[in-house]
Amino acid sequence: MITTNAIRKVGIICATCSALMLSTGFSLTQSPAMIPAPDRSASDGVGPFKKMVIRGATLIDGTGGPPRGPVDIIIEENRITDIVNAGTPGLPLKEKRNPTDAEHEIDATGMFVTPGFVDVHTHGGDPKKAPELEYPYKLWLAHGVTTVRGVALAWGPLGAAEKLRSEKNEITAPRIFNYQTLGSAWDKGRVTSPDLAREWVKWAAANNIDGIKFFNRGDETPEIIAAAIDEAKKNKLGTVAHLSQNLALEVNAESAAAMGLGTVTHFYGHFESLLKDHKIQNFPADYNYNNEYDRFAGVADIWNQIYEPDSPEWKAYLQKQKNLGIVFDPTFTIYAASRDLMRARNADWHDKYTMPSLWKFFQSTRDNHGSYFYDWTTHDEVQWRNFYQRYMHLVNDYKKMGGRVTTGSDSGFIYKLYGFGYIEELELLQEAGFSPLEVIQSATINGARTLMEPKGEAPQFGIVRKGMLADLVIMPENPLANFKTLYGTGHERLNPATNEPEIVGGVKWTIKDGIVFDAKKLLNDVADMVAAKKAETTK
Repeated sequence: MITTNAIRKVGIICATCSALMLSTGFSLTQSPAMIPAPDRSASDGVGPFKKMVIRGATLIDGTGGPPRGPVDIIIEENRITDIVNAGTPGLPLKEKRNPTDAEHEIDATGMFVTPGFVDVHTHGGDPKKAPELEYPYKLWLAHGVTTVRGVALAWGPLGAAEKLRSEKNEITAPRIFNYQTLGSAWDKGRVTSPDLAREWVKWAAANNIDGIKFFNRGDETPEIIAAAIDEAKKNKLGTVAHLSQNLALEVNAESAAAMGLGTVTHFYGHFESLLKDHKIQNFPADYNYNNEYDRFAGVADIWNQIYEPDSPEWKAYLQKQKNLGIVFDPTFTIYAASRDLMRARNADWHDKYTMPSLWKFFQSTRDNHGSYFYDWTTHDEVQWRNFYQRYMHLVNDYKKMGGRVTTGSDSGFIYKLYGFGYIEELELLQEAGFSPLEVIQSATINGARTLMEPKGEAPQFGIVRKGMLADLVIMPENPLANFKTLYGTGHERLNPATNEPEIVGGVKWTIKDGIVFDAKKLLNDVADMVAAKKAETTK
């Protein structure tokens, strides 16, 4: 197994790491070329404590139940050991409440507590746009994200090493689930047969990899995908797929679910399963998938080639998916710029928190993935708005019939910034028809169950309950009233006393494994990192 000291060098593999990777089977044919997070400093979070109490909060526990409070939440080391009433709503809090022997207390009077958020679709950046893993980690934590599924977070050995360092809380980072693409990181090359797929899955299970991310293209034939999914189940690995258009005729969301796939991420594969007059989307004659503009503008054109919402075919598709137990991870946020480019490009947070290298990556160009706005027209945006209307209808219908929907952001592309993009996903789930409590459920326990079920284990996070891990978000504003108050840049509101606008909100504290992180301090760290990079680029 990869140890917590696995990879510490920038852009190279040190001698110790080389020996380590050789002993664990990881390939040395490429350098990670990413910068691992630095060791957690004394200024990055406090705790865990022998006993800590969060006092006087209103609790939104993640189960879907309504808020309740005021309560005191008692935490010992990294576990919630009790939740007790702290008084009666509308009356003063009880005085001298037990326990009185806590090492650390947080006064959350008038504040709200939810479980730590789970982002089931993340990437850590790359050397070109954002090489420092500290950067997305702190942005995620600053927005209450305590668990991420990297798909992949970073190249094999680095992703595995960062996962273990996070498990031991050696770094300031969310809990990491390390998913990798089929065949990545080992020294036997491409996976070109079902037998090799099974062999790689067994290797992955022995090398600190939690699951597989499929892309439905290249070497991933239906036979290879089916073999890998079958072997993953035997080895307790999860599976998620971006079902690209390349092989959508052979493997769409319906057939992937029949193979036993765990999660469909994005929209790919859903409408391809619902085509009305053809088996294949009606692409223009000059369409070229490798042209990023064609690829992403063409996505939306399918919206009126499918069976109508609420038709018998629409309902039958969703019922079949529900019966097979597949998870929908919609990632509305990552493509939202396609329906309103100006809004995404001018978001409040870019100036202070977006790295100059990442901002450059976002700009329209033919050779950066997702930078496809070569000449983005009103027609393109209208097509995407029509597409989103039906896609949101589909996801909401799936939720209403009892299908599981999770929350993933895929930030780091298309003007979406880590952490901020996750909060936008909460807003978009509400736009799709989810009630605010259903949004919180999607963002917490639904993600936790999706990550833990392949392992055959009950989740230890995702709900605020006695016995669960101490993963919590504390915020001064009620998120059920307005998810905008969770953005790190806050929410502008007119002060009735002064008749002047003021900024309110933001996460106050994020707690992971009983460690309390000051969200504002994390954001200040990121702002300093960005300012330093901007200063370098102007020299």
